Order: sequence, then structure tokens, then C-alpha cells
Amino acid sequence: MAWTNPYFDAAKGHHTRDGFRNLEPETREPGGLKRWRRERKEQQLPRPPDEGYEAFTRRWWQRADFAGSGDAAWWLGHATVLVRRQGLTVITDPVLGKRASPLSFAGPMRRTPAPVEVATLPQIDVVVISHNHYDHLDRDSVHAIARRFPKAVFLVPLGLKRWFDRERIGNVRELDWWASTDIEGTVFTFVPARHWSARTLWDRNRSLWGGWVMAQDGYRFWFAGDTGYSDKLAEIGRRAGPIDLAAIPIGAYAPRWFMHGQHVDPAQAVQLHRDIGVRRSIAIHWGVFELADDQLDEPPRLLAEALGAEGLTGDDFMLLNIGGRIAL
Repeated sequence: MAWTNPYFDAAKGHHTRDGFRNLEPETREPGGLKRWRRERKEQQLPRPPDEGYEAFTRRWWQRADFAGSGDAAWWLGHATVLVRRQGLTVITDPVLGKRASPLSFAGPMRRTPAPVEVATLPQIDVVVISHNHYDHLDRDSVHAIARRFPKAVFLVPLGLKRWFDRERIGNVRELDWWASTDIEGTVFTFVPARHWSARTLWDRNRSLWGGWVMAQDGYRFWFAGDTGYSDKLAEIGRRAGPIDLAAIPIGAYAPRWFMHGQHVDPAQAVQLHRDIGVRRSIAIHWGVFELADDQLDEPPRLLAEALGAEGLTGDDFMLLNIGGRIAL
């Protein structure tokens, strides 16, 4: 019997009877995945960083240091960001394992080490998940966090709580786009993104995807998750802004003919920064996994060019080391 979306609401444009969808037109061409895999194999892509992986790690990696109690944010690699503000600590899409894969022996492996282990994380109060892809939802990492911090609340997209229930992880709240929940006086709102979901060959788009806005005493942090560019995302700034700090992806964008509907490139990341009216952004989703054809060291170069073209600086849109910290 065909699967039917139990959350289906005909009044919501991103709902369908068999899952969820973007509000933008579908851009994937038939046979595109096979073509991309064939071409990247023929062209031997992605290429290593210009100076090699070891030099890249020396340049862009450091051990995360959580000393002190001041308000701060840390980029822990890929889409994992830790934000500590006014005594509440939030971690986004914690992926601290060696592979972004259901298998321990195959699939995308880390090219730079995790800057922290779950055993050395500070107290975690809230875990937000953007969607269920393996480079954003890592089974071992979330289990380890749930064991070490049993009071932590997991915030997940609509349809993903079933996965956590099967994994016997409690304290889970699932939200639709524009729904909000309060945790200790901090309001978390699930906001749209242009992407998709799947963990198997049979569950495509059966759970939702998106980003999160954390609002606390007038301060707002937006975690974009994974997204392609859309001018519709400017609604985040209008409805959930103004945004003081954002974590916006800049990597896994090549080739554009295949990736543009699901991942922004650095120039589009800067455009989102402008569209949404973000005060300061952190570049994420680069430097760890080779998920597309761009070199690990290409996104920061292109980001610098895009910032210059828009009259912005590295203080407006920051490139942190993996494990790096900024004070809030």
C-alpha cells in the first residue's frame, strides 16, 4: 500500500499527500545524478586542496576551547555550530563521526578531524536538526549526546520524530515551517529552506527540512541548515528577524547545473545574508566532507571575492577555523 503523509495539510503549499516539497520549481533533470557521478569520475573530482590535505588542516583547524562562561559561538565543522547565550547552550546538526554515511567503511569521510568529542562538550540544553541527511543527522553523535545530556531537548523537522522514536531518544519536539516552541524562555522557530530529505532509497521527502531561528531577549540566531538560493527566503528576515548572527552554508555547490537547487554557492550565500538582513554571518558547510566537486579550499576564496563585490568584509561574513570561536 502506498505511503500517505500523516501530516498532510492541503492549506500548506509545501505539504503533499506523499510527503513534502519546496515552494520553488524542481530543477533536477532526469538522469542528472548518473550524469554527475559519471562526469566527476571521468574528471577525477573533487581535487585535493592546492597545498594538500595536511596543509589545509593546519591552516583551518584548531581544537575547540570552551573555557569561560561568556556568551559565544563555535563552529565545530560542517553544519555543527554551538551557541552559548545567557546560560542556554544549543548545538546544531551535531556530526562528530568519521563518515557522513550509514556505513562505517564507505561513504564520505572527514578530511579534517572533529575539533571536539561528545565527551568534552559543555552542557548541551538544546539540539536542533535541520534535516535527515547523513551529513546533518549522525546516529552515533545524537545517541552520545542523548546519553551524556539526558535533559537535552531535540528539535526536529515535521516527520522526523518517528526516527528518534525508533532510536529510543526522548525529549523530541517536531515542528512545521513557521511553528515555534519555547525552551526556558528562548523561542525556537522552524523556518523554510530549499532542499530535500532522505535516509534510504524509499523515504525521499517523507520528513521536512529547514533552518532554525533562536530568539532570546531580542537577540536572534539563524541556522540556515542546507539550502539552495531562493528569494522566498527573505521572508525569514521579515517574519523572524532582525537576525543578529547567522550560520550560512558556502560549500558543496559544484557542479552548479546539478547542485544549484539544493546548495548555495558563496556568492548566493552572501546574497542570502543581504536578502534576510543579517548583521553578521558565519560560513559553514565547507572544509570537512567532500560532498560535491568543489575543492575544500575553494569556498573561502570565492567567499572573499563575493564579499568584495558586495562591499562587505570578513567581519560581516566570517570565516572561522574549524573549532574557532567568536564572542557574542
